[in-house]
Amino acid sequence: MYSKKEYFRHISLFIITFVCATLAGGEWLYGRSLMSSENPLTWPYFIKSMAFSIPFIGILLIHELGHLFTSIYHKVKSSLPFFIPFWLGFIGAPSIGTMGAIIKMKSMVSSRKKFFDIGVAGPLAGFIIAFGVLTYGFTHLPDSDYIYEIHPEYLEEDYNPDEAAALTIELGDNLLFWTMEKVLADPEKMPDMGELIHYPYLFAGYLALFFTALNLLPIGQLDGGHVIFGLFPKSHKKISLTFYSLFMLFAGLGIVNPFMETSYLLIALPLYIGFVFICFRKTSLSLQSKWALVLSIVMLQYSISYFYPHAQGYNGWLLFGFLLGRVLGIEHPPVIDGSPLNGPRKALAWLAILVFILCFTPQPFQIS
Repeated sequence: MYSKKEYFRHISLFIITFVCATLAGGEWLYGRSLMSSENPLTWPYFIKSMAFSIPFIGILLIHELGHLFTSIYHKVKSSLPFFIPFWLGFIGAPSIGTMGAIIKMKSMVSSRKKFFDIGVAGPLAGFIIAFGVLTYGFTHLPDSDYIYEIHPEYLEEDYNPDEAAALTIELGDNLLFWTMEKVLADPEKMPDMGELIHYPYLFAGYLALFFTALNLLPIGQLDGGHVIFGLFPKSHKKISLTFYSLFMLFAGLGIVNPFMETSYLLIALPLYIGFVFICFRKTSLSLQSKWALVLSIVMLQYSISYFYPHAQGYNGWLLFGFLLGRVLGIEHPPVIDGSPLNGPRKALAWLAILVFILCFTPQPFQIS
């Protein structure tokens, strides 16, 4: 089915991604970098860092295999999983070793049911494994003094966290993570969200929930878009466009506001309006409707900032919003067989929507 060249390419990308994730794990877990002379990532620490990379990359692999095996079952030609390595340790910047993984459809998906099956299989398969990893992580927390092995400076009398930390990364909560913490974790051993990066199973599980929610966004050709396409055959376009608009509204909240200096605002406002328009440019709306929608979003953001000055979205979503609008698309392709989903598939669709609600983190990475 696949050539030796394809196997070599995909396996090589997987191995490179795994190594990159392990290197990133060493940086997050132990503050040790391959490029550092003061705290080098030695071979023993590289092995220990696999406690992060094995569950994290493993969950991504299960997710993609869910898509792959379902596409094989439906006789839809697809590629093997493409893993995307992404490590920035060589320039001293934080990264998680990968930008995720994808499979590419090589033949037309002819029916609504096939699109749904292929789309929903990945996130549900990955979610099951992620849930298991988090369960293990919450029920096997190390003693509370574990953090001092990584940060012995915390024990120093004159230690001042505000002066010591040049960069602080705190993970945001989602409903599932918060609930599992309250139900499963020992409160005396549970770290705060700013120290979670040092706990490999919790960090790997958290990132897996992040990628699961990202894929289940009910937009366009994402897995969540396939779910909405199957569940709401007549209104999926409106749902996708509405959710994308709300997503961009939240992402850009605070970018432009009435409290900026006038000279800066006169430059930033038209540039930002242009950016948002580019994100909506490929929609099937008329040009007039696109401009009306874009200006409405920006005006609403500006108004919210006026009445609620402390309201802040998550600007980190803007890049993903751009990729959705310009690359992935926010409209689902049509199919030849538009037959509606049966009862069991509808139940799975609602389950996928519930998983999205439980996993989505509005502000996943808070950097200060």
